[in-house]
Amino acid sequence: MKILIFGNGYIGNRCKQAWGDEAVLSRMHVQSKHDALDEIRKHQPDAVLNAAGVKGRPNVDWCEDHQVETVDGNTLMPILLAQACQEAGVYLLHMGSGCIFYGDSPHEDHAWREDDFGNPAPVYSRAKWAADLVLSTLPNVGIARIRMPIDWKPSPGNLIDKLASYPRIIDVENSVTILDDMVDVFRQLLEKKAMGIFHVTNPGTMRHRELLALYKELVDPSHTNEWISSEELVGQGLAKKGRSNNFLASTRLAQFGITMRPVKDALRETMEKYARARSAL
Repeated sequence: MKILIFGNGYIGNRCKQAWGDEAVLSRMHVQSKHDALDEIRKHQPDAVLNAAGVKGRPNVDWCEDHQVETVDGNTLMPILLAQACQEAGVYLLHMGSGCIFYGDSPHEDHAWREDDFGNPAPVYSRAKWAADLVLSTLPNVGIARIRMPIDWKPSPGNLIDKLASYPRIIDVENSVTILDDMVDVFRQLLEKKAMGIFHVTNPGTMRHRELLALYKELVDPSHTNEWISSEELVGQGLAKKGRSNNFLASTRLAQFGITMRPVKDALRETMEKYARARSAL
């Protein structure tokens, strides 16, 4: 199978490394449907993965002050790529975000389903939700939403590195995505050309305290931080808007015979591999 990846960032490169010669990582910055069509016709892929997007640096607060760039990267570009894939007759898997949901869902278990409507407030989340609304109407398209990626490879985009670098942290409970599992699920969705929306999160939830407790146990016993409330995060100027915290129910992967490891098991194994990778640096 030949997979064409758009998005030369953290996720795109991780997928390319895992899939080797079966994947081509495009360097194209898509600004029109024709840009994407040229790449598709050049490489003749069996399927396309869109791992491109704008999340801002050092964090999503950047998007609040760069609204046009955020909409261009997270809404317009995926639509242009989808148009090209429709014209070329190629399956598209678009990487979405679970950050389109804020707080508890109206369901009894408080978890958001794939077909629930988002309730985003920040620019980043609104732009991601807008792309979902459009792409979910198209045939031969899949949307894979991830949450707070956790990886064994040290990286600025890795939640382990992010939390370990903050002196003050809120302790919240969330659904999360273990990168090794995500890469495998993406591959299966691409092979099956699965259509619709999928929540690519590991079963169960995780608190920030759990992750940092493992970090202190396995990586850095001297690590310390201060715990603050969500209100203090904004009140102290550490964030411009409150962060998305939610639980995602992953109901549709099972329909395609796809499973992910429970988050508790996957998190410990990932942190053990992370510790070895850090010590090797």
